[in-house]
Amino acid sequence: MTKKTGLVFFPAYDYAISPNHPEREERLLYTQDQVREEGLLDFDNIIEFKPDLATAEDINRVHFCVPSIDELVHASHLISVGGTLTAADKVMNKEVDNAFALVRPCGHHSMRVVHGTRGFCTLNMEAIMVEYIREKYGDKNGIKKIAIVDTDCHHGDGSQDIFWHDPNTLFISMHQDGRTLYPGSGFPDELGGPNAFGTTINLPMPPNTCEEGFLYVLDEIVMPILADFKPDLIINSAGQDNHYSDPITNMKFTAQGYAVLNDRLKPDIAVLEGGYSIESALPYINTGIILAMAGMDYSQIREPDYSAEDQKQDPRINDYLKKLKEVTFERWNNRKALRDQVYGNQPFHTRDQDIYYDTAGIRESQTETVRTCDVPDCGGAVTIESRNESRPRLPVFAVQIPRFCCPKCRTWAEDQYNKAEKRLYTQVLLQDKQKDMYTQK
Repeated sequence: MTKKTGLVFFPAYDYAISPNHPEREERLLYTQDQVREEGLLDFDNIIEFKPDLATAEDINRVHFCVPSIDELVHASHLISVGGTLTAADKVMNKEVDNAFALVRPCGHHSMRVVHGTRGFCTLNMEAIMVEYIREKYGDKNGIKKIAIVDTDCHHGDGSQDIFWHDPNTLFISMHQDGRTLYPGSGFPDELGGPNAFGTTINLPMPPNTCEEGFLYVLDEIVMPILADFKPDLIINSAGQDNHYSDPITNMKFTAQGYAVLNDRLKPDIAVLEGGYSIESALPYINTGIILAMAGMDYSQIREPDYSAEDQKQDPRINDYLKKLKEVTFERWNNRKALRDQVYGNQPFHTRDQDIYYDTAGIRESQTETVRTCDVPDCGGAVTIESRNESRPRLPVFAVQIPRFCCPKCRTWAEDQYNKAEKRLYTQVLLQDKQKDMYTQK
């Protein structure tokens, strides 16, 4: 049965990190040509929409931009993020059944605190879209529990960081093993903070995993966990650099496999992330995803150089993925008891992070403290002390109040903000998701 599918295109013609950088405007130009050549926009159920412009308010629901949004963000970032918000509006207002935002630059490596660009990412599009949906449509449409399934070859460490303490967001990342690829994270024991333990699921796969392996992980791990979590909305961070022809990764997924994945996952909204095989992969993958989301026949999707022989998977990879399934479900099914072993009954938990901005050449040291909370939806209030080690200046102090904050966590967070002395920091920031407010002193 066909579905009404919205498409939002934004190639960002005026934005490139460098002329020959993998993340440049040609990434989407070939896809646009392919979509038009195949006549997809001639179908009544596939509708193109123009992107809106994201605002500072949209960004401030998620990020602490240091020193400011204006100094870090290009117009292309605002339109790229705005494209995801357009897709969300069309789905939430029931103008379409689902939507695919084919936009750039990408965003899933961008964390809560932003000092610059890392992993080609500055603003986290999916996270901004999630908070936008909750703020604008949460009460009206009953949207609380959201699942993000990240199928980019690189671990979505930024999305993981942003939702680390959110019990109502399930973040699942299918990616190449972090021991072999940037950003070097995303292991099965990374399961979330003390108030959201178990809602982070990492599924690292060995290099050279083929279509068989990807679909095994989807069918045997991802789909059962989604059925258990019962999200109100599913978002696919639709990175496409798992493709066998991608120049900066080592996997063997196919365009047909991506179409099957989206057909089975049935995301409400898909957002393009990575994918750097500009001619050999992206036009075919995106065409397959569009057809799958629209409920149309994608069985003939094939790359010109596709080889069935090359899709024979090493039996050792199969063995590894079976063990990954066992480990994942052992932790998922016992997450409450395991949470007590990992975090105990301490009233506060501190986490230190050393974050490298490979694109911007910045090293950040960060200390995060979260208040342990027994209110199921709260997630706990958080403080972050962040220092840009590349600049000899005082750190930034940020306080985050979660969307479903309990009174005790609010009181503690407001106290932390009020007593922070401005003379000790370059900025003191407060992000109040519950009141949709962002301020500083």
